Amino acid sequence: MSPTRTATTAGAGAGEPNAEASQPLYVASLGVRWRDLDAFNHVNNSSYLTYLEEARLQWLSHVPGPWFDEHAMPVMAASQVNYRRPIAWPAQLQVQLFCERMGNSSMTIAHRVIDAERPDQLYCDGHVVMVWMDPASGKPVPLPEAIRSAAT
Repeated sequence: MSPTRTATTAGAGAGEPNAEASQPLYVASLGVRWRDLDAFNHVNNSSYLTYLEEARLQWLSHVPGPWFDEHAMPVMAASQVNYRRPIAWPAQLQVQLFCERMGNSSMTIAHRVIDAERPDQLYCDGHVVMVWMDPASGKPVPLPEAIRSAAT
């Protein structure tokens, strides 16, 4: 699946991507696995973070051009997940990613996890902040041009 591009905008309301960024940066299709369930027979809260990580990695694998090297690696600096409703098994999910903000060395990626068969069924929303840093120094470095181009 090819990523679609979106505009860089300010924050959005709960459950909604930015009005100007209504087209997702990327949509990942994922299936709920039996092992994702907890004792209450719904997806454990930690699995949501795994779904978001998988969607980000799928998007990054589609970014044309180098988005990391030995002097610039992305790390997650912050995450916010608003749990809206439990996910039962079996389920097919869509993880929608949106560019919420781009800074000098960071990118805020908004996300929504919805039911693939019922898109009005929102399971969670929120965002993560990814910072590109030099692994040797631990200092922030400028966002790679490939990331800026893919997100604008």
